[in-house]
Amino acid sequence: MSKLTRKLVTRITLALCAVFILTFAVNTYFLPKYFLYQKKVKLAELTNELASLAGAQPNADGLTLADRIQQVEADNEVTVVYAPLSESLNDLNSDILLQLNRKGIALSKFWLSEESLAQLHEGRQVNKIYDQTKLKSSFLVNFVPLAGNVVAIGESISYSSETIGIINRFNWYIWAGMLLLLILLSALYTARIVKPLAKLSETAKSIADLTFIHADVRTGDEIESLADSINRMSDKLKKTQRSLEARNANLRTFIADVSHELKTPLALIQAYAAGIQDGLDDGTYPEVIRRQTEEMAGMIDRLLELSKLQTESYELQPTEFHSLLIETLENYQVAFRQRGLGLMVEDVLPPEVWVMADQHKLESVLHNLLSNALKYSEGNRVEVLAEVRSEQVHFRIANRADTRDEARWERIWEPFFVMEESRSKHLSGTGLGLSITGTILLKHQAAYGHEAGNGRVEFYFSLPVLPGS
Repeated sequence: MSKLTRKLVTRITLALCAVFILTFAVNTYFLPKYFLYQKKVKLAELTNELASLAGAQPNADGLTLADRIQQVEADNEVTVVYAPLSESLNDLNSDILLQLNRKGIALSKFWLSEESLAQLHEGRQVNKIYDQTKLKSSFLVNFVPLAGNVVAIGESISYSSETIGIINRFNWYIWAGMLLLLILLSALYTARIVKPLAKLSETAKSIADLTFIHADVRTGDEIESLADSINRMSDKLKKTQRSLEARNANLRTFIADVSHELKTPLALIQAYAAGIQDGLDDGTYPEVIRRQTEEMAGMIDRLLELSKLQTESYELQPTEFHSLLIETLENYQVAFRQRGLGLMVEDVLPPEVWVMADQHKLESVLHNLLSNALKYSEGNRVEVLAEVRSEQVHFRIANRADTRDEARWERIWEPFFVMEESRSKHLSGTGLGLSITGTILLKHQAAYGHEAGNGRVEFYFSLPVLPGS
């Protein structure tokens, strides 16, 4: 038996025992008094009823006092007798006792005392209870003076102690049976509870061990809801763990890339500085050292920019995208002509289209995408498309490229990742441009991405158009 089952069974048993003890005490000590009280109330009401009937004329309803007494007896299952109040005490007691015997009420003890008779002569009621020990009963009677008679209204009351003892024993059998049944049902019910809880415990342990299994619980109650919540938590933790593992892997790659990027210029600086010390300088060594330090400074600036873009707050405000795009494209016309590339622009934007953006950072996105196409295009032209569709500004830029290695293209947004494996600075740069672009677009909650295939790569993003623009 599980701990939960034992605890539930123990508490139910204690509760039932407390109820049984309380019931036993009430039946034994309070029920007889309450029963007697109810009988007294009943006789008092009948006495008042007879007193009110006595004032009526015998012929008013065709009934005499004897008829009314007989009717009260039949309706209320009591015994009513009467005798003249003018009789002596002994004659009065004998007369009433005789009438009671005729009606099946055999009393071993019955008498009206002088004091009681005096009260009746004064018009007051007298209440008596006669204990019949051998008969195991009592006779409760009210004496009331009525129309010159003493009317006795009484009812036999059997001893309640024996009856209550039988009732208590019977209740004990019932409670014992109920207790056994409830213990059995409690064990079965708690087993249904413990089994799902055991599954939940197993699931929780698996989550603690980072294995992330699901709990299959179908109880149709709060336990099933709890299991569903734990399953959702397991899925989210699993997703978070994978994300952290991916970030850790990216961090390791990032550190390796940074080390690689810094190692080459530092090695050159060290070599040329040693050459100067050895007197091998032909006049070009300081220029080489200066150029390498500038490249290192530029790369560090780009790293600081990437870090800053990930943490700083953006000043989003209404920005006119069309004019920003035209201005940025004009700045690249000369560079594209020098590379022998045609810049084919399909501009189908309205004269003014407003988006919510940080203008300076959105300009940086356009700059990075255009410079990326200028640097990596393997064809003779670059295509740009700008349009409004489904209340979104859509920007796309495409060029010819080697798209055979799909796995490498999936990493294009990672810091320091370059498609040119030789990592030539002339061809590849630092590999931070697209990472910066992705960070900015992510902060703008913009949809963005790339499509690479069939010797063509296309980068895109979209921003919601402000209402009314």
